[in-house]
Amino acid sequence: MMRRLLLAVLALQPLAARAAEPRIGIMIGEDEYHTWETLPEFAKADLEPLGYRVTLIRDDAADKNNFPGLIDALRDADLLFLSVRRRTPPIVQLDAVRAYLASGRPLVGIRTACHAFLLPGARPTDPRLEDWPEFGPEVIGCHYTKHFGDVLIAAVAITPGAQNHPILRGVSAAALAANDSPYAVSPLAKDAVPLLVAAIPGHSPEPIAWTHAYGANRARIFYTSLGAPEDFQNPNFRRLLVNAVAWALGKSGAP
Repeated sequence: MMRRLLLAVLALQPLAARAAEPRIGIMIGEDEYHTWETLPEFAKADLEPLGYRVTLIRDDAADKNNFPGLIDALRDADLLFLSVRRRTPPIVQLDAVRAYLASGRPLVGIRTACHAFLLPGARPTDPRLEDWPEFGPEVIGCHYTKHFGDVLIAAVAITPGAQNHPILRGVSAAALAANDSPYAVSPLAKDAVPLLVAAIPGHSPEPIAWTHAYGANRARIFYTSLGAPEDFQNPNFRRLLVNAVAWALGKSGAP
């Protein structure tokens, strides 16, 4: 595994003459939340006008574990934006994701990204494919177990001490609506920094947005369990994501 990862890291070293504009690869592979529609629109309306160069990486319609163009996109990406649910990519593609993160480059994940490469109660049977069960705890920084069915978020609040975090600049927590059931993700990793917490009727509160650092090179990670289609109609959610991208790229100072 270590030799394989080293080879992948070397293959993914950024090009020497890269464009001045930060490059974002948006990896989409889920069937629940229509991010194949919302994220391209968000990229065009909110990211590209800020000078970001966006590459969309979609799962193959004929083989949803396959992400054509992923390896090339990650080679010179400055940020990986992840919306994937329970996929087991070809080993070489997942190695590219591992190598990207090992290089210290950042990731922004939404909704199902916390279980992006996790199969429920199973492991891949095809030897050409690979899962990553530790991705949620190790990279995202949480322990996803379930969502709360038809229970919706009652209220969202800023975590005490996070009021001045740059990701929350211009974001009204109270205006983040309950559009889908929240996730059970506790406990967070010890070094995670919770930003937003949701009150859930009949259950203990759950964090719904936080930052984390991954690996020896301390790759910046931001994750939110929000990401339903209706969330993208909320300017506060879109501002949250724009801020998260800037923070992950080191454009808005340290937390």
